[in-house]
Amino acid sequence: MLRKVWHTSSSDSVDTIRRIQPETVFAIPGLCAATRVGNVLFVSGQVPLGPGGELVGVGDFRAQAEQVFENLGEVLLAGGSGFDRIVKLTAFFVDIARDLPVYREVRNEYIAADDAAAGSAVQVSKLFHPSVWLEVEAVALCRD
Repeated sequence: MLRKVWHTSSSDSVDTIRRIQPETVFAIPGLCAATRVGNVLFVSGQVPLGPGGELVGVGDFRAQAEQVFENLGEVLLAGGSGFDRIVKLTAFFVDIARDLPVYREVRNEYIAADDAAAGSAVQVSKLFHPSVWLEVEAVALCRD
């Protein structure tokens, strides 16, 4: 049986689950920003919400992508990881043809080419709000 641990510990084992919710990332009811199992961090889909839950970048894909990657960075840090430790990145778009080039530009500002991870880019019919055009989830290894 898996047990829940709510504090940071360097002795995490593969049967330890830690829920990660940094104060700098809006907490969505019923979800945590990430779940850490041993040294693997599973990051929930990050969306363009500011720390207070406000939607960032309505009508501006670049602003949305920047907020998504800012949130992703905060969650990775809180989970003991970083952009250089991502092993899988999945991006969900409502208009991949329009937005993929800008997404790649923004992603490359946060993730160095030498740290490129496995990835997927998927078009979906809609996300949780009609003004949200991007959601990004990740799997990363932790440093500690």
